Amino acid sequence: MSTFATFQRLKDKGIAALKQGDYVAARPYLIQAAECMIDIAEANADATQRVEQESYARELIELAKDCDKRGRAGGGAGGRPRERAKDDDGGGADASDWVLREKPTVRFEDIAGLEDVKQEIQLKMIYPFAHPELARRYGVDVGGGVLLFGPPGTGKTMIAKAIACELDATIFVVSPAQLMSKWVGEAEQNVKKLFDAARQEEKSVIFLDEIEALVPARRSNDSTVMQRVVPQILQELEGIDRNAGRAMLFLGATNEPWSLDSAVLRPGRFDAKIYVPLPDAAARFRLFEIYLSKLPLEDDVDLAALVERTSGYSGADIKAIAQRSGSRVFLESVDGGAPRNIRMSDVLMAADEISPSVRRKDLERFEKWATEN
Repeated sequence: MSTFATFQRLKDKGIAALKQGDYVAARPYLIQAAECMIDIAEANADATQRVEQESYARELIELAKDCDKRGRAGGGAGGRPRERAKDDDGGGADASDWVLREKPTVRFEDIAGLEDVKQEIQLKMIYPFAHPELARRYGVDVGGGVLLFGPPGTGKTMIAKAIACELDATIFVVSPAQLMSKWVGEAEQNVKKLFDAARQEEKSVIFLDEIEALVPARRSNDSTVMQRVVPQILQELEGIDRNAGRAMLFLGATNEPWSLDSAVLRPGRFDAKIYVPLPDAAARFRLFEIYLSKLPLEDDVDLAALVERTSGYSGADIKAIAQRSGSRVFLESVDGGAPRNIRMSDVLMAADEISPSVRRKDLERFEKWATEN
């Protein structure tokens, strides 16, 4: 991914969060976008363009400062006051801020389909944690790094929570934006704090979504921040003691595995790379059961027909179809119609309006990457 493409992605995420009033989430994205723009300006031979780019970077930094002020004033995500880090003077966040306060309750049996994925995870992660003495006897590593990759909406986050639940482990849920900072040296300090905190737990899972944003393929024109952060992540992964009594599990999830730095994919860092595909027919049937069972349905709703109709749809797509079906009938009732149950025609109409979010060529790219890596 080029520096400009990275800038565009970060800027778009920052602006989107800003528009939603989530100032805490917007600030780090805007700062990273400004850093990318500064790198672009430094490499630009055109003096006029360079001045404009530097000016744009300053504007983004000012926006980030404004987000910081609003966040401190209580304008965090969803309008809730932000939990301030312990060292708010620029020393980085406290790792306890990343601990999921309520332990996950979702288990593997609650995840629709993905039987091969669940079995592979149990063999490589759950069983070694549950039977450490047998693992030591047969030389099986406990903990380590695992990469979950696949199309968006396939349940990678739910899998991470199910793993933490099955292990009864403390789970740290982290986004790249939470780890990054404009302060020199702070981003890598945040990475170290995160791993140090996880090592203090009896059993711990670190889940880092969108890991490609934190460990992207490095190039000569990368920002200086990423040149420091990527080696820190690699160092921490190599430093995981897989035989310790406090062994931990690092889970990285990505929709763009090909954007990852090749160094992170070497043995000893990610010990397993697990492809999380689109749901098969059995999984789609279970997903429709889960999402439609909460709604009032007519007897003509045929789940088997819906499964056939939604080949190529992700779990998130199926959830959206169920929600759209309910919304349609709800609006009809609000407009004066008599309340009624949801019919098969309502669900099919919703399916017609919602196209599969994953394209065939994208699936082929995932499958190719899985084969080659």
